[in-house]
Amino acid sequence: MAVCARLCGVGPSRGCRRRQQRRGPAETAAADSEPDTDPEEERIEAGAAVLCGAESSRSAGPSPPPRCSLLELPPELLVEIFASLPGTDLPSLAQVCTKFRRILHTDTIWRRRCREEYGVCENLRKLEITGVSCRDVYAKLLHRYRHILGLWQPDIGPYGGLLNVVVDGLFIIGWMYLPPHDPHVDDPMRFKPLFRIHLMERKSATVECMYGHRGPHNGHIQIVKKDEFSTKCNQTDHHRMSGGRQEEFRTWLREEWGRTLEDIFHEHMQELILMKFIYTSQYDNCLTYRRIYLPPSHPDDLIRPGLFKGTYGSHGLEIVMLSFHGKRARATKITGDPNIPAGQQTVEIDLMHRIQLPDVENLRNFNELSRIVLEVRERVRLEQQQQEEDGPEDGEGHGRQSPREPQHGSAQPSAGPPAEKGREPEDGGAMAAEEQPGKCGQGQPFVLPGGVSSRNEDYPRTCRMCFYGTGLIAGHGFTSPERTPGVFILFDKDRFGFIWLELKSFSLYSRVQATFRNADAPSPQAFEEMLKNIQSLTS
Repeated sequence: MAVCARLCGVGPSRGCRRRQQRRGPAETAAADSEPDTDPEEERIEAGAAVLCGAESSRSAGPSPPPRCSLLELPPELLVEIFASLPGTDLPSLAQVCTKFRRILHTDTIWRRRCREEYGVCENLRKLEITGVSCRDVYAKLLHRYRHILGLWQPDIGPYGGLLNVVVDGLFIIGWMYLPPHDPHVDDPMRFKPLFRIHLMERKSATVECMYGHRGPHNGHIQIVKKDEFSTKCNQTDHHRMSGGRQEEFRTWLREEWGRTLEDIFHEHMQELILMKFIYTSQYDNCLTYRRIYLPPSHPDDLIRPGLFKGTYGSHGLEIVMLSFHGKRARATKITGDPNIPAGQQTVEIDLMHRIQLPDVENLRNFNELSRIVLEVRERVRLEQQQQEEDGPEDGEGHGRQSPREPQHGSAQPSAGPPAEKGREPEDGGAMAAEEQPGKCGQGQPFVLPGGVSSRNEDYPRTCRMCFYGTGLIAGHGFTSPERTPGVFILFDKDRFGFIWLELKSFSLYSRVQATFRNADAPSPQAFEEMLKNIQSLTS
């Protein structure tokens, strides 16, 4: 009895969980329809209370405070208390006693859990028309499919992609995010639905494929394992068009590139486009997705990390993820191409080697920029050689150091180009002048050197600061990959660029202006592990 009293405050009543565990299913169902206590038990408890009172009056000490049970609270107060608890705790609470179980059928509780945990703001009272309760929405839709909410990368060979699964009203929708049409890197992202899950007229959730142009149709979702799930279309005939593959290709080309094949005069670009259509169309009935996280941020980061759209020559616009790792920053491809597939680190920035660009007139000379960058590369090589001779050292660096601060303890050649950044210089006045543009935020004039090609001529004409970096290049099929020197140019908080020295090419990157829920990494270690996983899939 003492155990039962501590559990639910009513003793060994018919609603007690301890007694229910000893009953069969039929006895439990019969007990649920009866009162929580019977008159005989109430009489016994009342007698016990009188005896306790008599004993207390005989004792010399003060009487203990009266015990209070949750069951003595009015039902409307219990509804408020239960509605403030996480939805995952409520099934356990329902096992305490019959009264709790009855109260937990109140839709007000589940309506609040849907709103606070999943952001469902629609008027859920409309569900009463279809006979679906808020409890059904929470248990059979939102809670059941909670593991697929967030950002994912589809396994489409070298091309990758970006899928965002969100709660949208009374639906869970998987939106595929697409870069804007080439070369308009500053335009907003495009997106289209790939699947949706809803609970409207049935008691079980319905999965529908949204691919194609004939409306929603039957689909299936399987959660393969932690951080991985797959989708399958059960009616692929909805993906086909009456005009055959030619009509499907023309429609895909307008959606993907915003133009027709006749508008694309570059023969190599036409081949790349046709290759992508043939390859990706093989995945229109079944896809596997792997979770990706947004990079963690730190106050000392050069700019806020995140997703960016970037220009990649004939491959069009691609999505990269900029992240900071101590003394280095990396741009990892979320979407890719046959040369550098998704998951690879397209650009790496050495935050310890800042480059001071020459004036605009000298910057127009590509040979001058090349000389500066190659001298910095040689300096980096000598420093790495010196570190190897001195002993192993963590190249990433766990402590963060602002690139604007002078670095201490590094050897600096007496004859060096003005490209050297943030080291402790002998010429303090020259370094102060070098640091001034970045610190004041006014920037310095910028122009692309002659002979450097760019998909977008509408690039910023001022920059804040520049750093030495390397870019990854490779042949078709990711053959003979190598890192080549280049220049990372920070334009503002939302845009940066990279000059590929060997390719004489310039890529402009612009931030993806979108808010993503359920996309933060649980820890920095989890983010690093995610980067390794997506890179290993295409290595």
